[in-house]
Amino acid sequence: MTTNILVIGRDHAILEVIERLINAHENWRATITGTEEEAIGLFKGAKYPIVLVSAGFSAQEEEIIRQKLTTVDPEVVVSRHYGGGSGLLENEILGILKK
Repeated sequence: MTTNILVIGRDHAILEVIERLINAHENWRATITGTEEEAIGLFKGAKYPIVLVSAGFSAQEEEIIRQKLTTVDPEVVVSRHYGGGSGLLENEILGILKK
C-alpha cells in the first residue's frame, strides 16, 4: 500500500529534494506544492495521511494550514520538516507512520 505525502514549502529547490527522497521509498509517494491554496485543493482531491510543512511558512501559517486540513480529515498528521538530510526525513516519516 502506498502512503501519499503532501509537502508544502516555498523553496522549490528544497521541495524537489524532499520529493526525490520520499519517492525513493517503494511505498511512499510525494506531492509537492508551494502554496497553501494549492495544498488545500490537492488535499481535498486525494488521501494524504501526512502533510509536511517545509521552508518558508511561519508557525502561524502552519497552524492555519493544520486547522484547514484537519477540518477535511481529522486523522491527518501535519508536521514541520526542518531539513537535515535524508536520514532525518525518513525517521520523521517512519515515526509518524508508527503512531
